[in-house]
Amino acid sequence: MDANGILHVTAEDKAAKNKQTITITNDKGRLSQEEIERMVKEAEEFAEEDRKVRKRIDARNKLETYIYSMRSTIEDKLADKIDSNDREKVEAAIKEALEWLDDHQNAEEEDYEEKMKEVEAVCNPVIKKAYEHSGSKPPEQEEEEPNDEL
Repeated sequence: MDANGILHVTAEDKAAKNKQTITITNDKGRLSQEEIERMVKEAEEFAEEDRKVRKRIDARNKLETYIYSMRSTIEDKLADKIDSNDREKVEAAIKEALEWLDDHQNAEEEDYEEKMKEVEAVCNPVIKKAYEHSGSKPPEQEEEEPNDEL
């Protein structure tokens, strides 16, 4: 290797009297200014698409989280406070939403939001009724105690 980072390699087969030389320079793998500018331009072009994909994934995750939260709520937290008809309605909505998710892996953000509204329309009244029946407020509606400290 010389002072410029260039490696000279020689391979020799003494039996066959063959000799090969190769020079390895340190400029391989570096990008030219034109290649860098092209890559930056492509990144800017795909930024909007990336944002849409992120929003779509966020909407899907929000729907999945809500579904599993509702399942947990009716099976554990409010199991004894929900009547059987309401439980069946919620379980049917959850089952249908999970099947819809399986069938619509690549749905658009708006589709996930619409499905979320459908599931909420079934679940929220049942959950609210169960909390009212038990004499407590749903977690998202509990009021904070006033804090008089400065």
